[in-house]
Amino acid sequence: MRHLAALIPFALLTGLTLPALAGTITIEGRGEVAAAPDMAMINSGVTSQGATAREALDANTAAMAELIATLKEAGIEARDIQTSGFSVNPNYVYSEQRDANGYTLPPKINGYQVSNTVTVKVRQLDALGTILDKSVTVGANTVNGVSFSVADPGELYNQARKAAFADASAKAALYAEAAGGTLDDIVSISETQGFNEPQPYPMYARAEMAAGSPVPVEAGELSFAINVKVQWDLDDGTK
Repeated sequence: MRHLAALIPFALLTGLTLPALAGTITIEGRGEVAAAPDMAMINSGVTSQGATAREALDANTAAMAELIATLKEAGIEARDIQTSGFSVNPNYVYSEQRDANGYTLPPKINGYQVSNTVTVKVRQLDALGTILDKSVTVGANTVNGVSFSVADPGELYNQARKAAFADASAKAALYAEAAGGTLDDIVSISETQGFNEPQPYPMYARAEMAAGSPVPVEAGELSFAINVKVQWDLDDGTK
């Protein structure tokens, strides 16, 4: 009915009767597409202890170098390995002893801890379990989480958009019919994305994991969702 705007001045001069609009109708629709992931992200690293910060750092550096070399040997490209955390912290020993005034003695430093973590992108999911096992075998004693994703979700979102618009249109047509009218021109369309995926889960290195068998991993499915809000002019059919 957008053409009516151009006819209004003419109608006022000639007395032409224009079709009446009953108002607008705004409906929300949702489209959702499920797909298996094709890549994973691992956050893993090494935590080392030492009597001095230097000693802890040297041990950590050697272990991390071996871990990164192992990841590359397993087929992980350098661009898919990124440092995500590094820290050097003292280890404190707390005492229950008190001084002459009854105050608790301050904690003492008893060595140092160095942590270094990397985020690793695994593009071949069938190698994920083996990579986790090899990482732990060479010294990765911290695996903070594993998450899954789809490398290029564009087409999945497009499918969800079509489904969301179809959902909104079907509901809008039903409401319009119930109200005794019909849908006319679209006034506006807006969307929001929703991406539901299995949450990352923590894994902790254990001695028995170094046996050499791949870690069992289930990727599940990911849900790609689009919510759309569409507004139509509502024509009540009157003249």
